[in-house]
Amino acid sequence: MQEIDGVPGTFRWLGAPASADYGAGVLSMRAGPRTDWFADPGTDEVAATAPALVAPLPGAFRLAARVQVDFRSTFDAGALVLWHDERRWAKLAFERSPQGQPMIVSVVTRGESDDCNSIPIDSDAIWLRVASLGAAHAFHASSDGQTWQFVRYFRLAAAETPQIGFEAQSPYGDGCTARFSALSYTPGQLPDLRNGS
Repeated sequence: MQEIDGVPGTFRWLGAPASADYGAGVLSMRAGPRTDWFADPGTDEVAATAPALVAPLPGAFRLAARVQVDFRSTFDAGALVLWHDERRWAKLAFERSPQGQPMIVSVVTRGESDDCNSIPIDSDAIWLRVASLGAAHAFHASSDGQTWQFVRYFRLAAAETPQIGFEAQSPYGDGCTARFSALSYTPGQLPDLRNGS
């Protein structure tokens, strides 16, 4: 169990990290080799091996973090996540593409994963945010933590509160470290979905 300063709820691990540390407002976690969350829509193969630190956070709110990733292999990533079970989850990831380009990638899984590459990033860090709007959720990204770009709007599962938190993964690699800093929790509804303010 883990407490995160400024964020209500008690966090727990889904999957064991290779290593993890929390101090001075920074959460660091290392995923082991060949770790991922993905339910392949073509083969129906399911991977749910990546470590994630999650907690149930009911109601409307925004959870944001600056995410920095030690990119080494294709699809290495750090992500903000929503979790119900192995077939119902979503992630907003800062991920290394097959071309070696860091990108914002969102995946929504309702039985099978709907995977979408969004924004290429010319940096080793980016701000990510999950907005809970009650039944629905929204993903946003930002280069400075102030001005947010809309990434995705979706409903994950009816009448259930997902667990929300942080994930690291290394599907093809030997491991990956993600660091989450500038963690912020803001209760209440997001005023404007599309521009993210």
